[in-house]
Formats: sequence, structure tokens, C-alpha cells
Amino acid sequence: MEPQNLTGVSEFLLLGFSDDPELQPFLFGLFLTMYLVTVLGNLLIILAVTSDSHLYTPMYLFLSNLSLADIGFTSTTVPKMLVNIQTQNKSITYVGCLTQVFFYSSFGCLDSLLLTAMAYDRFVAICHPLHYIVIMNPRLCGLLVFISFLISLLDSQLHISMVSQLTFCENVEIPSFFCDPPQLLRLDCADPSTSTALLYCISAIFAAVPVSGILLSYMKIVSSILRIPSSGGKYKAFSTCGSHLSVVCLFYGTGIGVYISSAVSSSSRKGSVTPVMYTVATPMLNPFIYSLRSRDLSTALQRLLSRIN
Repeated sequence: MEPQNLTGVSEFLLLGFSDDPELQPFLFGLFLTMYLVTVLGNLLIILAVTSDSHLYTPMYLFLSNLSLADIGFTSTTVPKMLVNIQTQNKSITYVGCLTQVFFYSSFGCLDSLLLTAMAYDRFVAICHPLHYIVIMNPRLCGLLVFISFLISLLDSQLHISMVSQLTFCENVEIPSFFCDPPQLLRLDCADPSTSTALLYCISAIFAAVPVSGILLSYMKIVSSILRIPSSGGKYKAFSTCGSHLSVVCLFYGTGIGVYISSAVSSSSRKGSVTPVMYTVATPMLNPFIYSLRSRDLSTALQRLLSRIN
């Protein structure tokens, strides 16, 4: 019997983490708490930056946009997962799945590009401090943010075009809590090897440029810091990069883990644990990293909270 083509009308099943009924309340409470902390933390960053004139700098402009992207990134997957846990219904419509792929790819790429812009900002601040205000002018900063949005939309459009061309058959179970593109390719009725290779090529291209920009910026930064004669000066210069470097390592480290787990795990739910760090934990931790390591931002947050209270 030929497999039925359900591409136009199918519902996918998001297997999530566990079928154990006793575990569902714990999972719901855990991810609801993480989601609320993520949204609240990133909203506070945005409000602090927009309400404090001391933070009207390129670095904090990029940070506020990064926080906005993090809210969108985690909102793409977690609310649907919470609804599925609460209703005990694992289904997601075909259109809903494509929507997740679109926004997941878009916000993920936007995060990467904004981190690259922030790396360039740190490069200019440390390597060309006397020309910082001239180089990092508002026009250039706005242009970098605008280009980041455009490229992220292009990346998501390529992902959605690829997934929409797939022909899905009887088996529409996704061993994850969201429509993970590599997992969707495994459900293709045809040979998925070509589509999988194309997906990884697209991902590699859109990841290679930001990663190369970040690495090049930090190579120049390290070279410049090493030429500073005093150890105190070296520490002060490098400390301005600490928050950004921590977020970069967290973002790309978990991102690499997601794609490795997707490549290794084809059906096991164990592979759904790794994306949690990438899609939920990283956006949640970013505000804490910046607020704890940045005295200016910490002070602005204290002023904001005092006004609210």
C-alpha cells in the first residue's frame, strides 16, 4: 500500500519530552516559569535601555534589539508546547508548523547577526577608541540593525520554501517539542538526503558569516589588548567584552549542540532535551548575564524598578 500524501491537510504530532501523566504538571510549571522569566527579563532590558539616556549607546541599542529577538525566539515554541501539555493534545497544524519554522529561523538568525554587530561595536571601542563616536554613528547602527532584520527574513524564507516543498507521509511524529527543520526533513516521503544536505548548507552559510565576523573582531581585540602595557588596562579593556563573549559562547555552543543532536538522533526523545538550552535557557539567561556584568545596565534597572514600585 502506497503511503498517503498528507502534505496539504496533515497535522504533525509533537512528541515532546514524556507521555507520563504524572510528569506533565511538573513540565508545565517548569517551562511556564522559564518562559515568564525570559519575557520579563528581556522586557526589563528593553525598558531600561529606552528609558535611561545614559544607555543611548550602540552597544545597548543592539542589546535591546537582541532582547526583542530573544522574546520572539522563545515565544515561537514555548507557548504552543504549554498548550499541548495543558490540553494533552500533541498536534500542530501544517500551517502552524510552517509558521514555527519561519519565526524560529528568523529570530535565530537575527540573534546571530545582532551578536556580530555587537562584536564589531566592541572591536571599534577597543581598537579605535578615538574614532568610536564617528564610526559607530546612529546611521551606521540603524543600518546594521536593519540589515540584520533583512538577512534573517531571507534565511527564514529559504527555510520555509524548502520545508513547504516536502511531501509528508503517514508518519508525522516529530520527536521534539516544536517543528525542528532537521526533524521535518526526516519525514519526507522522498529521499531526504538531498534536502538535509541543502538545509545544512544554508545553515552553514548563514552561520559562517556571523561567526567569521565575531572571530575576526575578537582576534583584533585580543591583539590590541595584548599591546596594552598595564595589566589593569588589559583587564579593564577585556572586561567590556565579558558579557558579550559569555552570550556568544552560550548561543553558539547550544546551537551547535542542537544540530549535532538532530543529526545523531532520528526518533528518540532524548534529542528534544538539547534544543531546550538553545530555545529556552539561552534567551532566559542573557538578561542575567548582561545585568550582572554591566554596572550601567544594573543601575538603570534599579532606577526603573524603583520608579515602578
